[in-house]
Amino acid sequence: MTNKYMYFIANWKMFGNLRTLNSLDSVIKFSNSSKKNKFKIIYCPPNTLIRPLSKRLKKTKLLVGAQNCHHNENYGAFTGSVNAKMLKDVGAKYIILGHSENRQSGETDKLINLKIKSAIKAGLKIILCIGETLNEKRKNKTNQVLAKQIKNCLKSINKKSDIVIAYEPVWSIGTGLIPKLDNLSKSISFIKNKFGKKSPKILYGGSVNGNNIAQLKDINSLDGFLVGGASQNSKKFIDIIKKTFN
Repeated sequence: MTNKYMYFIANWKMFGNLRTLNSLDSVIKFSNSSKKNKFKIIYCPPNTLIRPLSKRLKKTKLLVGAQNCHHNENYGAFTGSVNAKMLKDVGAKYIILGHSENRQSGETDKLINLKIKSAIKAGLKIILCIGETLNEKRKNKTNQVLAKQIKNCLKSINKKSDIVIAYEPVWSIGTGLIPKLDNLSKSISFIKNKFGKKSPKILYGGSVNGNNIAQLKDINSLDGFLVGGASQNSKKFIDIIKKTFN
């Protein structure tokens, strides 16, 4: 059982409509009834749901985040894009940046760095995703990859107090596989050591579910979880949170 203050971030990806928001009533009720356990729940839905969700959660403990943004901090001729200040304006408090699904679509560390800077300027708190591919893992390059991503994505960023790091091995996302616990523990320690005494909160993401959370919660250096598919089902998401503290 953990007594730590834990983060539970729901990355809905491309999922949900206005009716889906009704399913969050059970999560709101659970959050209000949980007095002894300390945790922060952040829902990151598609942009289409940020405004209605932020209104629905206004008088609750739950917070709203976005999944990505354009790097330009000003308005401009970028058809189909949304920048950080636009997301902030409709109710987002956090934003996921550097997710491997976006990296695989061409996002570079340099571009992620620009997005982080614009998001910080807009007043959003950052959830920065880092992680190695299966090929990089097999070549024992995990630490090398993590160090490079941290260095490049956070280049020239002095204010790190509003940044949360989510370690998501690319090979684990959506596969049902999770790292061996000793390897995961070493990776989390490596990330923390890169920041020294002022390490940000470190989360784990990648196939987190109600079955493996009993193992994952035993890693004392973790500060929470970034949950994908399982967070789309309120019952499963609540189950993950409950088992983290049991």
